[in-house]
Amino acid sequence: MSAVQEAPESRVDAWFDARGMAPFPFQREVWQAFADGKSGLLHAPTGAGKTYALWLGALLRGMRGQSAPGAGLRVLWITPMRALAADTLRALQAPARDLLPAWNGALRSGDTGSAERARQSKSLPQFLVTTPESLSLLLSMADAAERFARLDAVIVDEWHELLGSKRGVQTQLALARLLTWRPQLLVWGLSATIGNLQQAQAWLPGAADGVLIESRSERRIAIDTLIPDEPGRFPWSGQLGLRMLPQVAAEIDASRSTLVFTNTRAQSELWYQALLEARPDWAGLIALHHGSLDRSVRDWVEAGIGDGSLKAVVCTSSLDLGVDFAPVERVLQIGSAKGVARLLQRAGRSGHAPGRSSRVTLVPTNSLELLEAAAAREAVAERAIEPRLPPNKPLDVLVQHLATAALGGGFLPDAMFEEVRRAPAYRDLSRIEWQWALDFLNRGGASLTAYPEYRRVAPDEHGVWRMSDATLARRHRMNIGTIVSEAGVRVQFLQGGAIGTVDESFVARLSPGDRFLFGGRLLEFVRLHDMTAWVRRAQNGRGAAPRWQGIRTPLSPQLGAAMLEQLAEFAAGRADAADAPELAAIAPLLRLQQRWSALPQPGELVVETLKSRDGWHLFLYPFAGRSVHLGLASLLAWRIARQRPATFSIAVNDYGIELVSPDDIDYAALLGDPVAGTAGVAALLSPADLEIDLAASLNAGELAQRRFREVARIAGLLFTGYPGQKKSNRQLQASSSLFFEVFKKHDPGNLLLAQARREVLEQELDLPRLAATLAALQDWRLRLCSPARVTPFGFALMVERYRERLSTEKLADRIARMLRGLEGAAAKTRGA
Repeated sequence: MSAVQEAPESRVDAWFDARGMAPFPFQREVWQAFADGKSGLLHAPTGAGKTYALWLGALLRGMRGQSAPGAGLRVLWITPMRALAADTLRALQAPARDLLPAWNGALRSGDTGSAERARQSKSLPQFLVTTPESLSLLLSMADAAERFARLDAVIVDEWHELLGSKRGVQTQLALARLLTWRPQLLVWGLSATIGNLQQAQAWLPGAADGVLIESRSERRIAIDTLIPDEPGRFPWSGQLGLRMLPQVAAEIDASRSTLVFTNTRAQSELWYQALLEARPDWAGLIALHHGSLDRSVRDWVEAGIGDGSLKAVVCTSSLDLGVDFAPVERVLQIGSAKGVARLLQRAGRSGHAPGRSSRVTLVPTNSLELLEAAAAREAVAERAIEPRLPPNKPLDVLVQHLATAALGGGFLPDAMFEEVRRAPAYRDLSRIEWQWALDFLNRGGASLTAYPEYRRVAPDEHGVWRMSDATLARRHRMNIGTIVSEAGVRVQFLQGGAIGTVDESFVARLSPGDRFLFGGRLLEFVRLHDMTAWVRRAQNGRGAAPRWQGIRTPLSPQLGAAMLEQLAEFAAGRADAADAPELAAIAPLLRLQQRWSALPQPGELVVETLKSRDGWHLFLYPFAGRSVHLGLASLLAWRIARQRPATFSIAVNDYGIELVSPDDIDYAALLGDPVAGTAGVAALLSPADLEIDLAASLNAGELAQRRFREVARIAGLLFTGYPGQKKSNRQLQASSSLFFEVFKKHDPGNLLLAQARREVLEQELDLPRLAATLAALQDWRLRLCSPARVTPFGFALMVERYRERLSTEKLADRIARMLRGLEGAAAKTRGA
């Protein structure tokens, strides 16, 4: 039998066999589901073969003739990051060339050149790799329905990454649109490391009623920790930091290839520079990768990972996903990953191939991260993986999508209402909210009717809502997307060559001649012109790394609970040094905390009161994460101040909170008798009236005004500027504030205002988790302690507070003085 006559399944088996592989059972399950015309969700560990499972299922349909013949798009592959798109396309092209050579593939993302875009405008290939933003751009074309007329399948890669963000909502709306045009469309999601798998499937339009297929093989993951020589008894953020450099360099030296993950771009810049200074012979063998570097730089690094020419790459979440890391032997994580799912994702980048084991080594940046490391290993063993909770009904995304649909052939309101409600995020969208969205697009709502630029969409003579103004259409297409960040300033050499982008707020603080680290180079700032920072190479000296705006990832509930369990094991004397070397390393710290105060336990809230020269201190250790603690500290300060006049300074970290007041406060009287349990603290920690009290305590109006800028940009109120004429962050903030004040005064019922307030509470302050924490604390036992001096856990919080008001040099001096006194007291403490 010739290859052409051979059964498609046999050809696929032969393709695997030629590469020394064999299909896994879960891959065959997916292929059969495709053959049966079923949609669904595939859940499998990183590197287990998910891509081949879904892609070969789609190819088999084409090989069997189940997809429409001829030219035109058949398979749409949606990836969450455009950095992954080129690599994904290469991975799909290899089997397509051998098994279905009539199918051509292409890439459509923000990095796609104008010539390729023009080719795609004439005719789309049989398979297209794209991002949610670029898919929305395609949907905005007047002939969009015709472009997708032959579409057979949509595959959403890394759905767990999209699910919890507005980009996931944008994807839902796009899928609802495609399913309206192609009801028989197959929709599949790819997911790994997620704790709410059933919800993930239910929130993927088209896949909710399909099949759920899971890989039955578990990846072997080894988690270990680099133990510092002297962890110390008094930790603070960054306490260890680059002191771990020699051990990190030794680990890199002993491995063929290593990824060194950091949690921030600034941290990656500092570690890359430090490694080069420690090992100058590694120049050209180690590289830096993060999302603010120029695309050409990132492409070079990814190619070096793929061909094995790089010994190590210092990176951020920009390399969490997707790229084939088969050559990578080791993964190091600088600092805590703060969550089990993120740790598993990064661990999976080593041994990134079916059947291989993965290994991740944790590098603590302060002593308490050793406790986090021990807890993370236990949480991974128990598969305590965090859920990704999807946003509900963001109206800014809806308004943007309706403008896109108005450009992409138009829509009839009643039919569109039903279509939008097929996106799970809008399943309970009311007619009142729907009418508000239409009115907002049609005339700018109640307060912008006098301005033609906000009358964006209107019905034609047939009742079809369209956007007919060419200028507004061009502005909308340039504004599509839900990723909103600080205005980026392009960094470029005077002699040509782009390096990447930094936040405008960082560049605004620079003067000509100032030096800074970026892209692994020491640069000298020359001038700022047209949102471009012109620089030259600096010959010597030192410079600071840029600080990019972003929310610090808080400790997850799963990891916080695991840390409390580890503390309970230690307190009970059950911590085995062989099983938990991290706990053995910080035993002096934990014993001192235990002797001077108490160790937090599951179901027990440790509260410390202390008088120092700073004032009267209150420390609590719920281990609920930074976001929850910020809300909790503000709430406590507000409720205490209502009972008696007082002012407070606040400090929070992932483990606890500190309130300090210059006023004499009897915290013990406020909290009640510890023998009586939590009765005395119940009112202060009650979830009753939470939203009202929290909004008052945090000046939520000011926070909402800042948040409104993001909402306004997504909804199309703010235009960021044409290429080469981008508006500055100051201009955008001024415009946003003007809209906010106009709506508040003339249109107080504007639903975008309500959304901004809700997002501040739910996302920045994690209101649902704060409410759950307060409800749980009602059942916890209160352990009230009055130590004579600040404890190890409290010391970390005091340093956080000082950090806000002291320079780096002054902070270092203050820490040194405090440590001398505390270490002297600890040495005198028997058994410490």
